[in-house]
Amino acid sequence: MDVLLLRPAPRNERFGLGPFFRTEPLGLEYVAAALEARGHRAKVVDLRFGESVERALARYRPGMVGVACLHSLEIDDSLDVARQVRRASPDVFLMLGGHSAAAFPGPLKSPDVNAIAVGDGERVAADVAEALARGRSLREVPGLLVNTGGDGFVATPEAEPVGLDEVPLPARHAVVSSFRHYACLQYRPTWLVETARGCPFRCSFCSVWPLYQRSYRMRSIDAVCRDFASVGPHVFVADDLFWHRMDRSRELAGELRRRAVRKEWVLVQCRTDLVASQPQLLEAWRPFAKKIDIFFGLEAATDGNLDGLTKDTTVASTVEAIKVAREYGYGVTGNFVIDPEWDEEDFERLWAFVDEHRLHRAGYTILTPLPGTPYYETVRDRIRATQWAQFDMSHLLWEPKVGAQRFFELYCKTWRRSVLNLRGSKRWWQWIGEVKPQHALFLMRALSRTQRMMDPQYYLSEHRLGPAGAPWTSETPVPHTIAAS
Repeated sequence: MDVLLLRPAPRNERFGLGPFFRTEPLGLEYVAAALEARGHRAKVVDLRFGESVERALARYRPGMVGVACLHSLEIDDSLDVARQVRRASPDVFLMLGGHSAAAFPGPLKSPDVNAIAVGDGERVAADVAEALARGRSLREVPGLLVNTGGDGFVATPEAEPVGLDEVPLPARHAVVSSFRHYACLQYRPTWLVETARGCPFRCSFCSVWPLYQRSYRMRSIDAVCRDFASVGPHVFVADDLFWHRMDRSRELAGELRRRAVRKEWVLVQCRTDLVASQPQLLEAWRPFAKKIDIFFGLEAATDGNLDGLTKDTTVASTVEAIKVAREYGYGVTGNFVIDPEWDEEDFERLWAFVDEHRLHRAGYTILTPLPGTPYYETVRDRIRATQWAQFDMSHLLWEPKVGAQRFFELYCKTWRRSVLNLRGSKRWWQWIGEVKPQHALFLMRALSRTQRMMDPQYYLSEHRLGPAGAPWTSETPVPHTIAAS
């Protein structure tokens, strides 16, 4: 079959760090690789970069279309793409998939959609294409919600998790847009590499571990080395938890060194307690790249707030991890979450912690109840958002303790401690000096957009909540499926 895979363009990139993080559609590239391994033909169209749904359908004439829904904030965008596909190609088979679709499929049960993948997309998409090609019933395909028409969406048998080495390396050749679009911070182009999938921890605000049932699957050392060797000098490692298995991490670092695979810049994500307890791994990995940044889930500046997030670590581990990372020459970045229930003293404690430990490269997001998380289940009755794009961790979903005006004043005062504040210690020309001349315009535009994060009026201009005491029902215009899902 000819299969077209579409990555929607999210409408929410006005806020947060979206301009700095436009990464390749790695999940769709793996799905394309799995389809090709079964003899199908796949194209990946990234709708963020100019291509239209209608033009892509006319050009590739697919028998099957897959639309990604990666995050709850993109639910409306994915459904909009599904409607465009259905208008242009009424008879094409249309499936939605991706992390959010698997973790919380309820809002995606649209008449325009034939099926929703709730298992690993690499296997499910290939099984669906094979069933369609052979005229088999989709009810025989594990890992689906199938739109039956009169009976609504019906679940097929549960799919077994895919072994990560069952799938070839990502089919980057299937992406029709130029890789020059893909950037991470000031590094452009940036490639994504996945070495493992899942997380065994249990943070209350995270949807990764519930979806994968706290499992942690690893790709083989050989596959990871070949993937690293195949991409360019700037790499964002997509793993939610790098360095989790000490022996395997040490073996991977040694094999990359043996194969003489090195990079200019690498960004990895990890927990502070893992880094604090395993300094020898940072020593083993340091030769891999000229510059390595660690993105920590810093989350909170007090043990009480960490406990409230079920983070299962301590501030002492945070401080030790920062120390270890800097001793080995790693860049330290990360994220803190800002709770709408904070008062002014909570903000002040965070500011003091950031200043004391020189964490000015950290970012800040509003604690958001993402569907599919334990936190969502505890606060769902309070949510008063009016559209899914508000789940971008930069909007408030209910009125905060100190009131919206004061909350955003304090939130923006927090962001002004960031290196992104061009009125702070790092100016335009210092940023521009870190990139190649051909990338300077991109960086200037991204930095210009991030200055909105320092302006409370910008947040307030889009602060829209539904009426208090009116929970979402099936009659609520936008995201009406939350109460029922």
